Amino acid sequence: MTLVIRPAAPGDAATVLRFAKELAEFEREPDAVVTTEAMMHDALFGAEPMAEALIADVDGQAIGFAVFFHTFSTWTGRKGIWLDDLYVTPGARGSGAGKALLRALAGICLDRDCARFEWWVLDWNDPAIGFYRSIGAQPMDEWTTQRVTGEALTKLAGRD
Repeated sequence: MTLVIRPAAPGDAATVLRFAKELAEFEREPDAVVTTEAMMHDALFGAEPMAEALIADVDGQAIGFAVFFHTFSTWTGRKGIWLDDLYVTPGARGSGAGKALLRALAGICLDRDCARFEWWVLDWNDPAIGFYRSIGAQPMDEWTTQRVTGEALTKLAGRD
């Protein structure tokens, strides 16, 4: 078994979308993914990419992915990396692919002089939380995510 972490290529858009859908199913949000393959391709490889992705391959077969993008901190004056999605197929969990993807992202952070590497984890996902603690990740317990979408977003923008 040979595990390789590589940057996603334009031909991987369908795989990234498939993994995003599998992750949404695992996270109890099976209908949340509205992205199309064309949208994913444009987001990752279009004229103005919004995100990047890494693919975990074992013997040439994709078994996981990480999608990430840059953030900025006024406190550090430097950019960071936000991990939007990390997923390894159920049959490949425990293979080291998740840790290898995070290790590759940590290396990208250092190579790009990023001050932070951050992500969310669902509070009921005990295996993931344990895994993240084992690699040195610390919770930001005093911070609560806020989100405005749909009709509330339109209203907030004064466009109702």
